[in-house]
Amino acid sequence: MRDTELYRHLLGLESPWTVAKVDLSISTQRVDVFVEHPQGQKWACPVCGDLLPVYDHSEERVWRHLDSCQFQTFLRARPPRVQCPKDGVHQVRLPWAEPKARFTLMFERLAIDVMQVTNIQAARQILRISWDEAWHILSRAVQRGLLRKEPRPIEHLGVDEKSIARGQRYFTLVCDLNRGTVEHIADGRDKRSFESYLESLSEEQVEAITAIAMDMHEAYFQAALAKIPDAQRKIVFDLYHIMQHMTGAVDEVRRAEHKALSEEGDNRLARTKYMWLYGQERVPRKYWGQFLYAAQKRPQNSQSLGAKGEPAPHVALQTPLSGHFLLEELVFLGHSLSARSRHQGSEDAEVT
Repeated sequence: MRDTELYRHLLGLESPWTVAKVDLSISTQRVDVFVEHPQGQKWACPVCGDLLPVYDHSEERVWRHLDSCQFQTFLRARPPRVQCPKDGVHQVRLPWAEPKARFTLMFERLAIDVMQVTNIQAARQILRISWDEAWHILSRAVQRGLLRKEPRPIEHLGVDEKSIARGQRYFTLVCDLNRGTVEHIADGRDKRSFESYLESLSEEQVEAITAIAMDMHEAYFQAALAKIPDAQRKIVFDLYHIMQHMTGAVDEVRRAEHKALSEEGDNRLARTKYMWLYGQERVPRKYWGQFLYAAQKRPQNSQSLGAKGEPAPHVALQTPLSGHFLLEELVFLGHSLSARSRHQGSEDAEVT
């Protein structure tokens, strides 16, 4: 079998496409496969499907294909263009790659399989591609998935902010918590970032939402109130951020008490920051003696450091957070939510 015939089979090419020649470079470990079509061939308009003669050809393009015996393989061709009376001049569809792609469909399929089991850095090393090329493939895969995605009701919604570029830039992430899928990504972390997603939902999708998990970011809170009916009963502040605020408040109390005790020459609270942040059932044995010594002289704010001198227990939330009840009871009363925008109390809200 000739090399041209071999690569026609490897590429999966069918008429009218054929392999004209194959260039092999041992020094660069590269294979270039040149593809062409016969003269007089008619092509379908990519818009309406009408068969039309060749108008002209684009400049030669190069697509990365699957490696051949560890040699990087590239497909080269000049895509034909047609002039449709109805739709104008367009490049015809190519069987081995999507429009504007730099890789063949076979290579992109392999790349996505690799990226699903590893990170971008490892994937680009395995595939021998650049960061830009890896993200190009990933972005195209996401776009294909979004085009195939059908609207569906989401019962439990999650919204959060993520930082990139060392915290210099933020984006908003909206997820379906039941399915574990990303539903929306938007630049920024303002009210509009979340509102734009909520406005894209149908009336049925909005009514299907029964809970919205978020941190205490004011912009997301206000967006939910503006776009979700009865949002004050559906918003759930996630436990991670609640505990983050609570442990922060505990540490503020520790520092204040340590300062007061230090002025009396008592340093028993020195270097005990992390000791007080453990749940009482998780205090490491190495802290037991130090904790008992520190507890002999109770800090003034015993409610913050534990009613019996032990670290404050974790909060177990049995129902969605609602109302000013929790905002008034928990230690992070300095949160920026205005009195007008706080939740209205719920009879079934409990904290244990």
